[in-house]
Amino acid sequence: MVRKIIAQGAEAMISLNEGKILKDRISKGYRLKELDEKLRRGRTKREARLLEKVGGIEGVNVPGVLNSGKFDMIIDFIDGDKLSEKLDSYSSGVQEKIFKEIGEQIKKLHCADIIHGDLTTSNIIYFNGDIFLIDFGLGFVSSRLEDKAVDIHLLKQALEAKHFKNWKGLFEVFLKSYDSWDVIEQMKKVEARGRYKN
Repeated sequence: MVRKIIAQGAEAMISLNEGKILKDRISKGYRLKELDEKLRRGRTKREARLLEKVGGIEGVNVPGVLNSGKFDMIIDFIDGDKLSEKLDSYSSGVQEKIFKEIGEQIKKLHCADIIHGDLTTSNIIYFNGDIFLIDFGLGFVSSRLEDKAVDIHLLKQALEAKHFKNWKGLFEVFLKSYDSWDVIEQMKKVEARGRYKN
């Protein structure tokens, strides 16, 4: 069995094997063994459940969970373009189409009270004309406006950080498609607090 490591994060190692993704939560040597295992097991279980729940929302695309173990998950491999790497190379029309769909999918996610938790262009894949949301490792369930506002604020920050030429226009397309006034107003408050701290 030949595995190809495609990503290594602080929490998990992601590898590709026979067209499937293995997400293996890494043991932390500095933690007590019992605590380490409890945290890894809990986070793995939570993410698998969240992915399965999101997969049941019509119009929201995520990888399917094929198997979930104590500390690892096997999920579908979405062989598309990671937006953090490819967005700039698309035509403006395709970019706008993508962000319209992101807005639609995130609204459905938030209407189901699911927070992605790490909503950046690194965790969105464009495949065969569709958007797929990946990596729900920091995701959780919440009905709080604040949590939904922080989710979309993270997306805005990701766009700014990558210096896409028309990030402002793309975020406007997203907001128009997302179309949830309460959350957008709360995001403005989140941003104002950030500016005040700086």
